Amino acid sequence: MYVITNREVTKRKARDLKQFGDKPNKLGNNELRVARVTRKNGKWDAFVLPDSVTPAMAARLIKENKLCLDPKDDHYASLRVACEVVNKARKEKRHILFFVHGYNNNFEDTIERAWDLEQRYGVVCLVFSWPANGGGVKGVASYKSDKRDARASTGALERALMIMYKYLELVSEDLRKRLYQRAEKKWPDNGLERDREYVALLEKHCPYTVNAIFHSMGNYLLKHMLKSSINEGNRLMFDNIVLAAPDTNNLDHDLWVEKLQFRNRCFVAINENDFALGFSRLKGGNDQLARLGHYLKGLDAKNAHYINFTDADHVGKSHGVFGKPATQNNDIFEFFKSAFSGQPAEETLTYKDSGNYYEF
Repeated sequence: MYVITNREVTKRKARDLKQFGDKPNKLGNNELRVARVTRKNGKWDAFVLPDSVTPAMAARLIKENKLCLDPKDDHYASLRVACEVVNKARKEKRHILFFVHGYNNNFEDTIERAWDLEQRYGVVCLVFSWPANGGGVKGVASYKSDKRDARASTGALERALMIMYKYLELVSEDLRKRLYQRAEKKWPDNGLERDREYVALLEKHCPYTVNAIFHSMGNYLLKHMLKSSINEGNRLMFDNIVLAAPDTNNLDHDLWVEKLQFRNRCFVAINENDFALGFSRLKGGNDQLARLGHYLKGLDAKNAHYINFTDADHVGKSHGVFGKPATQNNDIFEFFKSAFSGQPAEETLTYKDSGNYYEF
């Protein structure tokens, strides 16, 4: 899988996960690197890609993917990543999942969770990793340190999303044009049938959707990106967005959630008994407000589908309901499988009008 990160990268010869440090990139919080991470004989192999691709590789990628780019220009690692991720999704008919982790996750924790998402749900995972393990400190200090790092990483997340949007559009541009021309040729005088044919062709030749999951304090990072007056990362790129156990204030969450752009659904996953969010609320003292991820009141964002996991079998105090509980409860597994496939995953659940949420 590929990982985009603004963590510092040390000059280690060994290709292990210890290359990635606890602090932001020394060149600045918004400085991004891309790594290809693979699992070999039960161990992780991490290769940090050069910032630029060679002219020969650029020419090959442009030709193979029919891109409207000049091979003589400078091209970057993001071009290679976009082509490989999209081609893998097309070939294997797997959906793309953009994953942003939460509080107190070192780089290895992040990779393990992303690997689990890939294996469990059959997606192609693209990871954004920020320095979220408190710089080595513990307890309240660690939590507050991670919140500072999250705010400082909003520009990096915005840059990653901007680049991702740009290249996803570019990689699919030629195919979309050719399919539209085929539909128009078949139905030159019937716009309705032309559009229906075009959609059918897209589903056949682009058998994947692009979805996102923001976990825990990853939502705090997203919130502050959306609150920025200059925000170019919020593009219509994702089919579904899952806000899992959001470690953000429940109060006024509609002000930022309603800014999100998506084609199908925005799901907010809530567990009232979430041990991590309960602990999170205590860390800031009496001024720490109820967290969105463990509070079933005031669920009033007009564009969100709230999902209550509290009383579902095998959830308990889980902070990551898409992980172990999904192994033990097939209804939860099917919900996330559908959500990560761009589908209306709430349709099999029961809607509670009194609280404006769905439950199992």
